[in-house]
Amino acid sequence: MEIIILPTPADVARTAADAIEEQVRRGPSVLGLATGSTPLGTYQELIERHRTGGLSFAQAQAFLLDEYVGLPSAHPQSYHSVIRDEFTASVDFGGDAVHGLDGMAEDPQAEAEQYEARIAAAGGVDLQILGIGTDGHVGFNEPMSSLGSRTRIKTLTRQTRQDNARFFDHADDVPDHVLTQGLGTIREARHLLLLAMGEAKAEAIAAAVEGPVAAICPASALQLHPHVSVLVDEAAASRLAHRDYYTDTFGRKPAWQGL
Repeated sequence: MEIIILPTPADVARTAADAIEEQVRRGPSVLGLATGSTPLGTYQELIERHRTGGLSFAQAQAFLLDEYVGLPSAHPQSYHSVIRDEFTASVDFGGDAVHGLDGMAEDPQAEAEQYEARIAAAGGVDLQILGIGTDGHVGFNEPMSSLGSRTRIKTLTRQTRQDNARFFDHADDVPDHVLTQGLGTIREARHLLLLAMGEAKAEAIAAAVEGPVAAICPASALQLHPHVSVLVDEAAASRLAHRDYYTDTFGRKPAWQGL
C-alpha cells in the first residue's frame, strides 16, 4: 500500500487521472468506477483530457461499484444515471461498455451473482477507483462486512444514509438497501486507487491504512492487496502517524515506477 499525500483536492484529481490515463493508453482496459463527490474532480480531468488531449475510452469497459435497490436506472440518483451524467456520456465509451447493477431486479441475489460473472467474463477489473466513507466503508460495504464478501444486497447504516441525503430532496428518500460489490470482489481488481479529501475523511483514512485489518473498518481490508495507491490531500492526511515517511518515500520514488 502506497500512501501519497498531495497538497490539494485538485492535485489528488490530477494524479488519479494520470494513473487512469496510463492504464487506458496501454490498450483495452476494464475500469471500476465509483460515484459520489470524491471522484468528481478526477472525472472532470479525464473529460478534459478526452476533449483536448486525445484520450479515448473506446477500447475500455467499466463496471460500477454499487446501486440503490428500488431505484430504476432512469432515476436521477441511480448510479446508472449519475455516472452517465458525471462522466461516461462525456467521453467515448462504447454503447454497451458501461455495466451496472439492476436496482429493480426481482431477485437481487441472482443479479449479484450474474454481475460477478460479467466481471469475470470481461477478464476482471484492471483499475478500480474507490472512495471511503466517514465510517470506513468502501463501495457500500458497511462496518462489520465480511472481508471476503462478494457482490450482494446490504442494508445502509444511518450514518451513510445521512451522508448521502444531500443528493436527494429529502433524507427519507435515501433507499435503505443497495447492491454492492463485496470486499472480496473489490480486492480482485489488479490496481486499487483509493481517493480521499478533506478533514472529515481523516479519521477513516488513518484507520484504513495504519489501523488493524478489521471488519469494523472495511477499507482496512485493502491492506491485504498487493497494489493499492492511496491518494489524499493534506486535510485527509492530518491524522496519519507516519506522514513524514510517506512524503519522503514518495518524493524519492523512481519516475519509471509509476503509481
